[in-house]
Amino acid sequence: MPEKGLWSHQYLLDERGSENPNVSLPPSDVFYSLNVLLGFSHIAGSETIYGRSRRDLYVSACAQLPVVNARIYAWGTALWAGAELDYEVPAATLAGAHKLIGVGDDSLLRWTAQDTGMMLSGVVAQYKRDSVWAAEAKRLSSFILEHIRAPSGLFFDAGSGARRQFASFASQVYSILGLYHYGEAFSDQAALAAADAGVQKLLSLQGALGEWPWFYHAPSGRVVDFYEVYSVHQHGMAPAILHHAVARGVPGARGALVKGFGWIFGANEMGRTMLRPELQMIHRSQRRSGWRGERAARLLRAWKNVLLGRSDCIEDRKGAGLEFTQEIRSYELGWILWSFGGRQEYPELTGRPEFSAGN
Repeated sequence: MPEKGLWSHQYLLDERGSENPNVSLPPSDVFYSLNVLLGFSHIAGSETIYGRSRRDLYVSACAQLPVVNARIYAWGTALWAGAELDYEVPAATLAGAHKLIGVGDDSLLRWTAQDTGMMLSGVVAQYKRDSVWAAEAKRLSSFILEHIRAPSGLFFDAGSGARRQFASFASQVYSILGLYHYGEAFSDQAALAAADAGVQKLLSLQGALGEWPWFYHAPSGRVVDFYEVYSVHQHGMAPAILHHAVARGVPGARGALVKGFGWIFGANEMGRTMLRPELQMIHRSQRRSGWRGERAARLLRAWKNVLLGRSDCIEDRKGAGLEFTQEIRSYELGWILWSFGGRQEYPELTGRPEFSAGN
């Protein structure tokens, strides 16, 4: 949204004649924009975007964090993106992040896995520029290990709360990524071992076609609902942690990355590409048809699977009753830039004709 200097919360792929397919939701606009700028840190020659400097877009997004009452994880993304872009983080943003991290333990327990994981990644990125962040990085890493990590190797949704034991794939990624960043920066073997174990557990639960399930029961380490299957998990977020796992020699990590990414090209339950080449966009997900009210249905489905001691099996569906989500979120494109921008070691993915200019 050039007029706002932000990327949108949602872009409708099936806009049905709408003059503006962008849907704005200010807290998401700000967070997603910071996520996109994080991705741009891996792209050379992108200092000017839509006629505005990248630095100006970053500073403007940071200024909006308190205005829109942004979530905790957005502040962590601001720290992370600023470090990766090699920008000085605005003083007000630094102060706001320090204040958030300085809350008491009872408040920290209410943080989600996304809050703690993204904030840890941001704090570690800032620590590499200024060692003053060391104690805060240690506190967040210890919190994840003590309160977010489950005995199964997966990660809880939060440090407390009624839904704590039911965690999304995103909860796994943000927790693991934060631990990898901390472990690598501080040579902390406990953090690295927990991240490796989390990856290994996720690999064991990946679908036969490379799908990354959406909903887990963290204590038992079971998949309780595969859907929705999100494109961003396949091409951006899973690779973000798997790049670390590949570098550390975790068995099967590279193959899982390639297979998962291949899902978006049509090797999936619906047998259709997730790409919209005429728009240079990607469908957000595959979901159950008639999805409205799905959040409540998902929890009921999850509890039923837990009580029956069983796992959800995506292979049983064979594409029946599924549909595309006719939208994309801007942060999704930020993640694919972060995970593959400037990389040369996956030509079977980045060298595909779908990604060539003019296709």
